[in-house]
Amino acid sequence: MSVSRSTVLRLVDALPEPELAAPRVVGVDEYADTRKGRHYGTVLVDMETRRPVDLLPNREASSLAARLADRPGIEVICRDRAPFVAEGAAAGAPQAVQVADRWHLWHNLSEASERAAAQHRRCLRALVPAAPEPEPEPAPEQDLPGSPWPPGHRFADRTRARHAAVHALLVAGHSRRSIQRQLGMTWRTVKQLADAAAPEEMFTGQWQKRPSVLDDYKPYLDDRWNEGFTNAWKLWEQIVPLGYKGSYQRVRAYLHKKRTSPRPVTARPPSPRTVSRWILSRPETLTEPEQLHLKTVRAHCPELDVLTQHVRSFAVMLTERQGARLPDWLDAVRQVDLPSLHTLAAGIDRDLAAVIAGLTVPWSSGAVEGHVNRIKMLKRQMFGRAGFALLRKRVLLAQ
Repeated sequence: MSVSRSTVLRLVDALPEPELAAPRVVGVDEYADTRKGRHYGTVLVDMETRRPVDLLPNREASSLAARLADRPGIEVICRDRAPFVAEGAAAGAPQAVQVADRWHLWHNLSEASERAAAQHRRCLRALVPAAPEPEPEPAPEQDLPGSPWPPGHRFADRTRARHAAVHALLVAGHSRRSIQRQLGMTWRTVKQLADAAAPEEMFTGQWQKRPSVLDDYKPYLDDRWNEGFTNAWKLWEQIVPLGYKGSYQRVRAYLHKKRTSPRPVTARPPSPRTVSRWILSRPETLTEPEQLHLKTVRAHCPELDVLTQHVRSFAVMLTERQGARLPDWLDAVRQVDLPSLHTLAAGIDRDLAAVIAGLTVPWSSGAVEGHVNRIKMLKRQMFGRAGFALLRKRVLLAQ
């Protein structure tokens, strides 16, 4: 039959809701309803049949508690770490065991590991081979004694060439006026070159190497530059209290020479994300170079070595369902100097019972994530014409 889209939506809306058995194990998660980042809803899934049992128009703890209270037979609630789900589950189904999803727990640990690696990024430089010593520059073939400008300097070479040309024409018997016309120079330039017995006599004034007000502070700037601090304005602010009276432009010009000068090409240290991936991966899945790199990092940084030990201990708890060991793991984490793990431990303490259950029972929220993706597909199919009521009907009727 040929019908319009509006008719199809109206017929779907008129269908009765399917009769579903009372769920015993429920999974709860949020989804973007009308606009991602602005408005969210909540989906409830029967984890035994893997079918959605309800859809809520918001993610309020009170709404979730009311829907759970209508289903007194719920024994287990699988959820992520969202506070509204924990509050709504505790209020609406106090008899149920809340189970924190293992994927979210591992994701939280991976984020804490990456922050710890970033805080100790200096240790990662141990993986970069030392830069080769720069080869000494070859000595110039002709080093003129007493010359402040060696051969190869643009101004010095040009002055020497012009001096030689003027004196060659003088020896040949040309007058200074003739030399001026032939070389296209001014009378004053020809006179200066002709009167100078050697080109080095021309290296005066602005071309002469004079002391600078920045000379006494160049060692400090060089040290800070080698430490990786290259902000000219900040460096100028640092040397002013030390007695520097010059301008910021002089500091910027000095650092500009450093910034534009050729530097030896060296390998970059691995990023904190790469190192955290090595730490979070099973040792047998790492390549031989990655195992060697991780071993080097652990040898040069005691904090990252301790981090690796705690991550692998948590991985054993997660894969082998040893949730009873979690309190001891938390106590051990609090004894080390790793602030990111302290933050993770504080968050687990606020949700300790659910996390222990997540590391013990076999239930997980994986099936709920699949339905969240299905809801996104259904929203795209309806082209935004249907409201929440029709979206809920389609989700419940979808097989």
